[in-house]
Amino acid sequence: MDKTDILLLIDKAIEASKFSHSPYSNFKVGAALITTDGKIYTGCNIENASYGLTICAERTAIFKAMSEGEHDFSAIAVYADTGKNLISPCGACRQIISEFCPNAEVIMCNREKNYRIMTPGQLLPFSFGDKDFK
Repeated sequence: MDKTDILLLIDKAIEASKFSHSPYSNFKVGAALITTDGKIYTGCNIENASYGLTICAERTAIFKAMSEGEHDFSAIAVYADTGKNLISPCGACRQIISEFCPNAEVIMCNREKNYRIMTPGQLLPFSFGDKDFK
């Protein structure tokens, strides 16, 4: 992806974070996932009083795309207003990204649109189900 495409995906993740339902943590997260043919799916975190039922923005976007028949992804951007710090996916999201988006770039960004790109394998080496781990 070129810088223009990356910044577009970051903008979509920022926009998605505005729909976050996070009354308990006040931690609004947005994600934007792009398919290999250019279709973008967004997601936000949605909290529940039974905290274990909360779903992260990354999983929301991935599950939305997959429920529409998509299976080939080139990148996912993750955003939260964490100041100058970048946000990274939680462990559960790293596993989901590793399994369903193994070839996607993971773009972690902040409000200043600074970002870092990593692969799912870099974020979660030896993931559960990793066929190369022996």
